[in-house]
Parts: sequence; structure tokens; C-alpha cells
Amino acid sequence: MKEKISKSPLDKAIQEAEQGNSLLALMHLEKVPKEGRNPLHTSYLGYCLAIEHGKYREAVNLCKKSIHKAPQNPVCYLNFGRVCLAAGHKNHAIKAFRQSLKIGRTPQVINELQKLGLRKGPVIPALPRDYFLNRYLGLFFNRLGLR
Repeated sequence: MKEKISKSPLDKAIQEAEQGNSLLALMHLEKVPKEGRNPLHTSYLGYCLAIEHGKYREAVNLCKKSIHKAPQNPVCYLNFGRVCLAAGHKNHAIKAFRQSLKIGRTPQVINELQKLGLRKGPVIPALPRDYFLNRYLGLFFNRLGLR
């Protein structure tokens, strides 16, 4: 069975970026004029810039701009989280991935979170994780199967 061949360089860029070929994706994205990009493609451009050239500040700005324009797109948060991970900001990445999950569950986000091996959030978020109430309530709810 033949796959559909996408004509748009933007669609090719997304396909290459998801396959891990960020250099090819960056080449496709650079062919497109700025006026032709939507927030999704801007976030992929930020991701590719961070991975290939280490331009983390510029990549973060592009991803934040895409999130501002399309706050209900989970892939924009996914790419922002990936950029944060590449820049070494694990906490920001985790927040971005969790925000993406609140909007919509995508397999890429779940895969990224599984790679990180995250723990569940504290039972009472206002208290520190190691506070005795959070520890014992977490154990209690886990044994009941509620967490």
C-alpha cells in the first residue's frame, strides 16, 4: 500500500521531525516564508532550532509564540517541552508535557513522560512533596487503587 505523499514542505517538516530527522525538518521549514507558517509549524521550527543549532532562547520564544497563538494545541506544548528538555530545564518540560496532557492525550507526550520516568504529583499540591500528609495520603490512596 502506498503512503500519501504530502506536497507541502510544512507537512514534510512535521513528518521528518517526528521521525527524529530534525535537520531535514529544519531544511523544509526554512523553505517556507514566515507568512505561510501556522503556530504548529512555528513550534516545530523552534524544536528543530534547539536540537540542531542549540539556539535555545530563540526556540523557546518561537514555541511560546505558537502557544500564545494556539493555546488549545497539545503539540505546541509538546514541542515546548522538548525544547526545555534540550536546554536542560526538566521542570519546565514536565509542566509543558502535563499541560499538553490536560488539553489532549497524544502518544508523543505520553512517550516523552515515560522516558523521563515521572512520579505522580503530590496529593495536596499546596504542600511540599515530602510533607508527611502528602507521603501517607499518597501511600494510602495508592493502596486503595485511587492513584
